[in-house]
Amino acid sequence: MNENNRRLHDQGQSLWVDNITRAMLDDGTLEKYIAELSVTGLTSNPTIFEKAIGGGHDYDKQIAEIAEGGVSDPEKIFFELAIADLRRAADLFTGTFERTHGVDGFVSLEVSPLLADDTDGTTQEAINLHSLADRENLFIKIPGTEAGLPAIEEAIFEGVPVNVTLLFDKDQYLAAADAYMNGVERRIEAGLNPAVNSVASLFVSRWDAAVIDDVSPELRAKLGIAIGQQAYAGYRELIASDRAQRLANEGAMTQRLLMASTGTKDPEASDVLYIEALGAPNTVNTMPEAALLAYADHGVTGSPIPPDGGTAEEVLSDYAAAGFDVDELAARLQSEGKDSFAKSWHSLIDTIKGQIPGN
Repeated sequence: MNENNRRLHDQGQSLWVDNITRAMLDDGTLEKYIAELSVTGLTSNPTIFEKAIGGGHDYDKQIAEIAEGGVSDPEKIFFELAIADLRRAADLFTGTFERTHGVDGFVSLEVSPLLADDTDGTTQEAINLHSLADRENLFIKIPGTEAGLPAIEEAIFEGVPVNVTLLFDKDQYLAAADAYMNGVERRIEAGLNPAVNSVASLFVSRWDAAVIDDVSPELRAKLGIAIGQQAYAGYRELIASDRAQRLANEGAMTQRLLMASTGTKDPEASDVLYIEALGAPNTVNTMPEAALLAYADHGVTGSPIPPDGGTAEEVLSDYAAAGFDVDELAARLQSEGKDSFAKSWHSLIDTIKGQIPGN
């Protein structure tokens, strides 16, 4: 067992890998990460699957078989491919899922990014995909956009575990948490089991990438960490609130804060910058493979984020004084993230379409 990763895990943070390929499943890489690198979950997104399916021939045979079976819609073919992989991954995490009584050991599948502004379409696809996957430890990823929030509430009410994606600041996180708790409260009112799991994924590194050309050397590579710390302070305050405690008393679960996009994009910054800075108990960090391996090699587990967010407000004030509108940037990053996933989705669908025999 790698000591660096074990220390971070023992501090109370779940280490997930932000990648999936069929090769990882076939050659035992994911099993190795679980056994040796303290990995207890996995996330995916359209960009990850675009690279996995378009980057080789691992999926060619199944695409041909599905098409020969009469399925010609490339989107339906994609979900068959993705679900096949994620079922296998979910089964590898069954031991973690059972040991933690459903708190950890999850994999994630995203609804079509083209539904980001369609509440009803997102809700229905979330319900359908979770049913098709037929795994308790599979999250459906729904974006925390304006249209996504009511879909999150409805999916939770329907008993679908949700990974809220595309969150960029404390306010967006709290809106997602409110949607989650609304769904749980409705389940309690309806006499249903309130223990439906969820995580809320805060994207970190894109902040520093967005300002890298305009920020002073003194402030470089500090914004993403401050945003993560500020959101964590909001998370700690929320889970200690009367509302959250009432729900816990009814048997509800805590929607954990998840640090996402933690691979460093600044070539002058440490490749484990965000992992070292954003460790905290009862949270998740989902890491690109390169970041996971880098932390195993030379990561240092320091003190966890202070419950009050530490120096977050001070750093954010420095950015404001330097002319950065953080609220405006959060909205822009969410919009750009939505567009980026949609672009990856179109590329993914085109790739599959090109691999269907006869096309």
